[in-house]
Amino acid sequence: MATIEFDNVCKSFGDGINAIHELNLKVDDGELMVLVGPSGCGKSTLLRMTAGLEEVSSGEIRIDDRVVNHTPPQQRNVAMVFQNYALYPHMTVRGNLEFPLRMQKQPANRIEASVKRIAEMLDLSPLLDRKPKALSGGQRQRVAMGRAIIREADIFLMDEPLSNLDARLRVEIRGEIAQLQRELAITTLYVTHDQAEAMTLGQRVAIIDQGLLQQVGSPQEIYERPNNSFVAGFIGSPGMNLIQASLSSERGEIGLRLGSKRLPLPQPVLASYPGLASHREERLLVGIRPHAIHLAHADSTQHLAARVCAVEAMGHETILHLDTELIMHANPKTAADKARENQPHLLVQLNGHHNFRVGDQLRIELGIGKLCFFDADGRAIG
Repeated sequence: MATIEFDNVCKSFGDGINAIHELNLKVDDGELMVLVGPSGCGKSTLLRMTAGLEEVSSGEIRIDDRVVNHTPPQQRNVAMVFQNYALYPHMTVRGNLEFPLRMQKQPANRIEASVKRIAEMLDLSPLLDRKPKALSGGQRQRVAMGRAIIREADIFLMDEPLSNLDARLRVEIRGEIAQLQRELAITTLYVTHDQAEAMTLGQRVAIIDQGLLQQVGSPQEIYERPNNSFVAGFIGSPGMNLIQASLSSERGEIGLRLGSKRLPLPQPVLASYPGLASHREERLLVGIRPHAIHLAHADSTQHLAARVCAVEAMGHETILHLDTELIMHANPKTAADKARENQPHLLVQLNGHHNFRVGDQLRIELGIGKLCFFDADGRAIG
């Protein structure tokens, strides 16, 4: 068992690239922490520094209060699972599982007992005499995990271990990883670019962008109260709609100006966001999840007119891309927003199948109680 602490950790490469900027983070004993962010954000670099495969430029990495900046990888007692499995192709499954214990010069009877235990745990017993080329992707990943588990390391480091698997198998192996981590209670740092993986696996999630830690918290905390507009757009599928707006006060009532529409903000919303009081008459960003936008009732007085620009029929749900009078905020940090930069549509997520077509005119209503608020620079207003 162990904790991991990053204290003002920085990583710079010789070509002037700053991969990690003054990162501070603690992974608790027995916790499964997921590092998530877009490709190239620095999360794998952080994992490799923890393993000792990359040097730390400045700051400290501590494992169980012991500074390990200059500790060789073999002395850190960490086990790493790689994206490409990294199995020995000339060895059988049994040989791959035995290898870490042979390097530790464990007695033969202990090696045999450990291999039997791990093979049963991961449903590998019928495959022990096969070589990696005779295994499916999911089976290879189980062998890679077994080789990490069998070492009885203090820490598991997993670098996008599911990215080579198909969607159905990713879901299956994801569940197995979560169950194993709960049973073994081993401190685990898991890297992924897939926010669905992060939200379903992590006890806590740390979001990184361009080497900067953006937010740390439980999946639900991050989903409901993102720290900034980047997190809001990155977490969720589809991400949060970000709309340019302003606050106005009329006859003592605070309202939200969205295009030509003014929506009164009820007292519960103002109580949840007391910081709004200091942003009156200022421009800001309003965030709303696609599932919190509804088709308006016939007698609605707070509806917005919209035109359907695209329809994604998923069977269990329908995602609409709508053209409205609202001014959408495109966050160039996210790939999804880059794709929508020239046509920033409002995204609406409806349960079930709906027979809408491109060009249909709709009336929609925003769930006022589900709004999030950010200042003009994208920082959350609390």
